[in-house]
Amino acid sequence: MNTLLITGGSSGIGLATVQYFVSKQWQVFELSRSGSSSEQVCHIYCDVTDESSVQQALTQVMQHTDHLDVVISNAGFGISGPIEFTDSSAAKKQFDVNFFGAFYLVKATLPILRQQGYGRVLFTSSVAAELSIPYQGFYSASKSALNAMALALANEVRAFGIHVAVLMPGDVATGFTSAREKEIKGADVYHNAHAAVAAMERDEQSGMSPVQMARDLYRMATTSSPKPLYIGGMIYKVFCLLNRLLPKRIVNWIVGKLYC
Repeated sequence: MNTLLITGGSSGIGLATVQYFVSKQWQVFELSRSGSSSEQVCHIYCDVTDESSVQQALTQVMQHTDHLDVVISNAGFGISGPIEFTDSSAAKKQFDVNFFGAFYLVKATLPILRQQGYGRVLFTSSVAAELSIPYQGFYSASKSALNAMALALANEVRAFGIHVAVLMPGDVATGFTSAREKEIKGADVYHNAHAAVAAMERDEQSGMSPVQMARDLYRMATTSSPKPLYIGGMIYKVFCLLNRLLPKRIVNWIVGKLYC
């Protein structure tokens, strides 16, 4: 039976992905701080910001299987607010979850995949990695860093038969929106910050279904030769294409006009 290991599979895109892979008769190992097991899903507690917790979770996973076909680093969350008024601890937490959590998972799983001589590592990133969003500067930065790491990793592990790919979703309607940690300081200086974040959240809640992203991840997991970067949602493919074709000054001005 094909096996999937995924972090952050207890809600949102992660949960939809777990359910979709199960529907395809995969054995799924779901790593998160909350979740539950079922016939084809083995939930294991894991705090992705703690490298030892990730290593311990992998030890438990390998007690149940002798191989991993696909590893998906999906755990993530967002903070919002003016960069100037963002607490250093909040900015660090953003990177601890979104970037270092993915790094710890790579460190823990690559020895297994290398020994097998095959496997696939997928990352859930964001269109915000390419289009830096005002008042979500640290979220955009963490996802941009994730993309850079993934692209470098793809070249490093190709010789071992391991493929690496990144999914960059646009707006998706999940609990991610309500879980966002908002920085309320600085509203008296950055008068449009609250309205900008509210507009983003309305876009998210009217966004795509997480099932659509689950289907994309399944295609990335099963195609013979995955591309390094995938964009979730047709309209966001257009946005990213324009970002690559137009001068960055113009693109950044347009993004600013949308939210500021």
